[in-house]
Amino acid sequence: MIGQLDDLATFVAIVEAGGFRDAARASGVSASGLSEAMRRLETRLGVRLLNRTTRSVTPTEAGQKFYESLRPALGEVSRAVDTVNNFRDRPAGTLRLNVPANVARTVLAPIIVSFLKEYPEIRIEVTAEDSFIDMVGGGYDAGIRYDERLEQDMIALPIGPRTQRILVVGTPGYFAEHGRPGHPRDLLRHRCLCGRFAGGGLATWEFEKDGEIVRIDPDGPLISQPGSASDLLIQAAVGGLGLLAMFEDWMRAELDSGVLEPVLEDWCPAFTGPFLYYAGRHYLPAPLRAFVDFVKRQT
Repeated sequence: MIGQLDDLATFVAIVEAGGFRDAARASGVSASGLSEAMRRLETRLGVRLLNRTTRSVTPTEAGQKFYESLRPALGEVSRAVDTVNNFRDRPAGTLRLNVPANVARTVLAPIIVSFLKEYPEIRIEVTAEDSFIDMVGGGYDAGIRYDERLEQDMIALPIGPRTQRILVVGTPGYFAEHGRPGHPRDLLRHRCLCGRFAGGGLATWEFEKDGEIVRIDPDGPLISQPGSASDLLIQAAVGGLGLLAMFEDWMRAELDSGVLEPVLEDWCPAFTGPFLYYAGRHYLPAPLRAFVDFVKRQT
């Protein structure tokens, strides 16, 4: 029975990963092992579940229907198995988190290190992405987002620093050559290093002072996704290529050393830090329950 459940879970993992290679990387099982599990499952059911080509792996019509029914059922099985954790001395299992890139880099790392040292039998899988996602539908136990991006009907728990800032920075050499902006609209005359959202749109730079809100669509020689290529943008700013708007924490070393200097600080107010959020249900998987309790102790 356990072997059959493993084969079912393998099928779900392959569909969600979009192929054997990525599923193998996520599960730690070889691609050939996953292929053998799928052969057993399709033979047992007498139905082809996956269409395989050299370029892609997609579910057949039967496979898609099977996946849609199987995914929530496996979730129930996982929760049932997890109840055994209530009888263990220490919780065990996997905690799946979806977080923005800046949270993974500056907020989550020290928390996870301390947590895993306290709970060595728990494994954490972190997916870093900045787009808005269906946390439950995506198979995650919890997510971390800022308050304007939280899903409805979720429990939200503060995690990490309670205030953060985005600063506009440049090098002393850049300011010596091009001058310092005194107002956000002055940025329209400067070379700016721009961020692009995962959906394709350019990030607007927003400023606020004394109730006045100013939004700027920056322009400049470099455009990149700030989450996945933040180091590229920071190094471009350090090289004097232009001005950059970035999380203050990401640039702490450059700011402390004076390599980068902030401007328009009075137009860059602090905002509320991130929240851990999860479905509001009475039963929590043991790894999530342990993580929630751990975060509460840190605040």
